[in-house]
Amino acid sequence: MTEPRRPLTRRTFLAGTGVAALGVAGAAGAVPAAAAVPAATPGGAAARTVAQAAGTVRRAIAPVDLVDPLIGALTTSPDTACGKTFPGADTPFGMVQLSPDTVSGGDNGSGYSADMTTIEGFSFLHLGGVGCYGDLGNLQVMPQTGELVTGRDAAKSPYRKETETARAGYYAVDLDRYGVRAELTAARRAGMIRFTFAEAGLGRIKVDLARRIGFDGSHSVAQDLRMVDAHTVEGSMRADRSGGGWICGNGPTYTVYFCLRFQDPLTAFGTWDGDTVSRSATEQSSASDSAGFFAEFPVRAGQQVRLKAGVSFVSVAGARGNLESSLPDWDFDRAERRARDAWSEALGRISVRGGTATQREIFYSALYHTMIDPRISSDADGASRFGDGPVRHDGFAQRTVFSGWDVFRGEFPLLTLIDEQTVADQINTLLALTDSGRVKGLARWELLGTDTDTMVGDPAVNIIAEAYTKGIRGFDAEKAYAYCRDVALGPAEKSNRNDFQNWTTLGWCVDTSLSKTLENSYSDYALARFAEALGRHGDARRLDGTAKNYRNLFSPEAGWFRGRNADGSWMGDQDGCIESNPDQQGWFVPHDVPGLIGLLGGRDAFVERLNGMFERTPPELMMKWNDAYNHSNEPVHQMAFMFVYAGAPWLTQKWSRYVCEYAYGTGPAGLAGNDDCGQMSAWYVLAAAGFYPVAPAGGVYALGSPLFDEAVITTSRGTRFTVEARDNSAENLYIRSARLNGRPLNRAWLTHQEIVDGGRLSLTMGPRPDKSWGSDPRQAPPASTRPVPPASASAHGR
Repeated sequence: MTEPRRPLTRRTFLAGTGVAALGVAGAAGAVPAAAAVPAATPGGAAARTVAQAAGTVRRAIAPVDLVDPLIGALTTSPDTACGKTFPGADTPFGMVQLSPDTVSGGDNGSGYSADMTTIEGFSFLHLGGVGCYGDLGNLQVMPQTGELVTGRDAAKSPYRKETETARAGYYAVDLDRYGVRAELTAARRAGMIRFTFAEAGLGRIKVDLARRIGFDGSHSVAQDLRMVDAHTVEGSMRADRSGGGWICGNGPTYTVYFCLRFQDPLTAFGTWDGDTVSRSATEQSSASDSAGFFAEFPVRAGQQVRLKAGVSFVSVAGARGNLESSLPDWDFDRAERRARDAWSEALGRISVRGGTATQREIFYSALYHTMIDPRISSDADGASRFGDGPVRHDGFAQRTVFSGWDVFRGEFPLLTLIDEQTVADQINTLLALTDSGRVKGLARWELLGTDTDTMVGDPAVNIIAEAYTKGIRGFDAEKAYAYCRDVALGPAEKSNRNDFQNWTTLGWCVDTSLSKTLENSYSDYALARFAEALGRHGDARRLDGTAKNYRNLFSPEAGWFRGRNADGSWMGDQDGCIESNPDQQGWFVPHDVPGLIGLLGGRDAFVERLNGMFERTPPELMMKWNDAYNHSNEPVHQMAFMFVYAGAPWLTQKWSRYVCEYAYGTGPAGLAGNDDCGQMSAWYVLAAAGFYPVAPAGGVYALGSPLFDEAVITTSRGTRFTVEARDNSAENLYIRSARLNGRPLNRAWLTHQEIVDGGRLSLTMGPRPDKSWGSDPRQAPPASTRPVPPASASAHGR
């Protein structure tokens, strides 16, 4: 894999330290030789379902049953980019992600990789698709038979891929070492495990309180436990930077509280702390990197043992309440049905018809992955925590895992259509973080109440501005605007904008010059739209001016963008970028495509250069990091849809289909890059439905080429918008004509208002491009549209 030369980032931070080179064996102990990496393949869950139903009456497969959580569940591979998703059980935006752990250390942020052949245990909290070294992974449970083995590396069990089952809200696998079948399911703030012991003898459940996912095989730094009664153990695990965990920027300090219950009474209970084992202790406080408790019991052949746990970031009482509200009984099958029903309802917000079985599996698995973060972090009773003290929010649920640099591009635009409440919750959480004094400006990449300050730009400004201009309320707009204005315009002591001093004095950034300048330029455009909607016209004019600062980095001599030094001199042709190169980053001028067209010498020159980026990216490179169109990383995600602005929508149709076909697949290798908390998946959902926001805050969606005969989007406002593609096929990928609500449509774009109002877009498809449709310069997309009026208050209430 070759990568463009770039500064240390969340993915390259440890490359020079030798830690990354340790891989799995160095970070988490010796591991048997890895199995072959499952390739991105057609079929997957849909094919398996069809095969199982052979010889029976054909019937429609429910969308929830097309979800394969194993898509993207690979963390390291020399042959492909990796999605870094987890395959375990969860619920939409739920607090708990109960999933298997194959590794604790190294660049394995989810703690699971499908090419690894052993399992350490099953923990209740996971990050999905993150581009850093990970965190969470707390409260790890592992069944055993035979002698007690406390070390997680020493106690791990081989497993066979054919025994592994993953579906929405459910995961199961056979642990060959112990002869135990493990089944997992989840509720909103709790999870349940059902272990089936194959043979009679002594059974054991080991609960590791020190385990934590992190770059160095890290750990929680303080653990407390107390056996409350014959069924219940409660306690906490404190994690901070000294215990490893998140390393890309500021690592969070957090405490996970738990209430864990066994269905059957505990007759033999013990604890361990390092090498010390006690079979009489009923409580323990430790600061060890290996500590926890275990329960032992005789088992019959085929006996099932159930346990469940609630977790909280606030208190033990909160964990207890979360368990009682989420999983009040011991019926595992009913809990699984409830999880499946929750996913079925959430996935029902977008329905598709047509396409291939593979495309439908990829689509619904992608939609599933967009509904994991930003997850709930407040308790069932509304209690939350910022730092050392509990807080209580009125009117919104606190969220966490805001991977801002990634998700403002496609994930949050998708949520503005189908889940306005989650958007409002996230904005309120960001405002509350700034209110608390824990964050200067607005958080860039929030994790567990900490701004990790990972990556660049002002993504919180972007999503707040987009939400308001798209009619989403439920948050204090005046406060939000004031905080956004502080970030963009200062004073410096209130701003966390990258390279604020150089930006405000020179008109460009010097540190990571090109990436930060272009990201800041877009954020000023977005904030100008927010200012305009609030009647702050003076601010809007000023911000529209600085939104043009991207021009300061266009080198007439080079004919393209270059990073720039403080003295005005140009940087090298591969310098000044983060997780991209200038050929890729330079296209991130989504808010002023006409201006970019002008800099390049007109529409033809623009189209030729943009088209060349895709032509230099053959199918075999689409799943890899590369120097041309690198879908693995976000700065290029709008590129395929920019042709619409230059009067060549047929090239958007061609290349958006191309990316869908070759950057996405089934199986663990089915994502072209880290899912980045839903962004990679959101791109597919939107593109497959037939449109994508080039500049989200502008309220305009460029039309592409739908994969499906019909996609029906149910908006948060209860309306339905349908995209119909007549005569659609792999060959018929070009739009020949279009009608919107029965009237001819000659432009290749839609407004947010048109979608949330509901209606039908009917496209007639063909095998050859119609270069007259959508190409008239007078029908080019506007820089922005009028703000969308808010829905009724009831649409935003809790």
